[in-house]
Amino acid sequence: MSRLSKLICAIAVLSVSTVAFAAGASASSSQTTFFESPGLFVNPATRPATIATLQQLGVRAIRVELAWHNVAPGANSARRPSFDPTDPAAYDWSEYDPVIEEAHERGWRVLLTVTSPVPKWATGNARGKSLLYKPNANQFRSFMTAVGRHYGPVVSLYSIWNEPNHHEFLEPQFNTNGTPASPGIYRSLYTAGYAGLQAAGIAHPAVLIGETAPEGEAHPRRPVRGPKHNVSPITFMRGVLCLSPSYRRARSCPKLTATGWGLHPYASIRGPFYIPKNPETVTIGVLGRMTGALDRAARAGAIGSHLPLFITEFGVISTPNNQIGVPVAKQAEYQAIAEHIAYGNPRVASFSQYLLRDDTPKGRSHVAFQTGLEYANGNAKPLFSSFPVPLAVSRHGSSYALWGLVRPAAGPTTVTVEAKRRGSSRYTTIATVHTDARGYWTLTSGVQASSWRVRWTSPEGAVYKGPPIRAY
Repeated sequence: MSRLSKLICAIAVLSVSTVAFAAGASASSSQTTFFESPGLFVNPATRPATIATLQQLGVRAIRVELAWHNVAPGANSARRPSFDPTDPAAYDWSEYDPVIEEAHERGWRVLLTVTSPVPKWATGNARGKSLLYKPNANQFRSFMTAVGRHYGPVVSLYSIWNEPNHHEFLEPQFNTNGTPASPGIYRSLYTAGYAGLQAAGIAHPAVLIGETAPEGEAHPRRPVRGPKHNVSPITFMRGVLCLSPSYRRARSCPKLTATGWGLHPYASIRGPFYIPKNPETVTIGVLGRMTGALDRAARAGAIGSHLPLFITEFGVISTPNNQIGVPVAKQAEYQAIAEHIAYGNPRVASFSQYLLRDDTPKGRSHVAFQTGLEYANGNAKPLFSSFPVPLAVSRHGSSYALWGLVRPAAGPTTVTVEAKRRGSSRYTTIATVHTDARGYWTLTSGVQASSWRVRWTSPEGAVYKGPPIRAY
């Protein structure tokens, strides 16, 4: 029996359904921060050090993307092999089990996003090359039954698909006449996946719907040729819920059950406060666009009322990305501001950080997904020291409002706030602040300073020093 199987057996007597997440008006008071670092998680050579680093940083929840293609038998064959697709023993989970085992043994929550690519035999065109094209919903239902039977209550929260409104994860996004295609495909996958988890014995599974990318189109120029178009997240949401542009629900579509709407509200280089001109773009500064749309959908009877938002993927791209990356000092500032925005929104149930270490650029280009706490070579950015003790500072007239978090804290604690007063080259202590039970704290200060930073000492004696932070 594997370590994971023993874990599941040990807790099966305690729960027959997935652990529910807090929702509703008090969501921010119990907000979870998920951390995702896919390459380092699944690599046996880097996994132990990665888990140890996350433990030190105060991480208590992770997101894992499980690719159907990576575990399925005969995944590159056009014809499905003969096997029981609902039987977990038919799949190879070895890429994902170790990190989920490690997380569960530490008491961390696990968000499992089941996504593409898919086995060739489960696509809508098995003779084609795409492993994203019209995945078969019936096959997916069987697969999700196997997923539910294998991971059971070890997984706290499930999610169906990663960025299904993006052409890199689901095809086609649009029909050739310009109408959205991906919402209908995704609705079938979501309902099939949810039913599959129920068939696995999880009576009331906690499942996220959406997981949408922040940008896209509502009406691409016709005729649509090729897959490289994305559906805007709000257009996509309406399509999934069978809503017209005026939010009238098709009678043929029953109400969907979901724990929350997942989204990836990446901000542009202009920062977390920027308001995109496209009204259907959803970035961190305009989360109200999605909650407003979901509320209209709820009034139409398409989904439950006051559905929470789960930010399941987020990060601030920094240099050395020379196209859309901000300076690394600003990355730490923007990340804390974004987390403060999420915390202050009562509809947001989770925040997230995507990547511990930057992706490695290909060729001579410096362009890559560089949202990490570390550069690609493993050297720390300012965000590395900021992440366990984030600090956001905003100006209000002649005073400043400070918000922060001691992420590794296991209960109420105190944090030292320092400032570099104007005209000075030194930092001096301006306050010692008490946190709440989850490590959050606030402070209003009249000290005129050019930058601020925080310092915290753990009960074990480890000293955490945040980087200099400016006011916005």
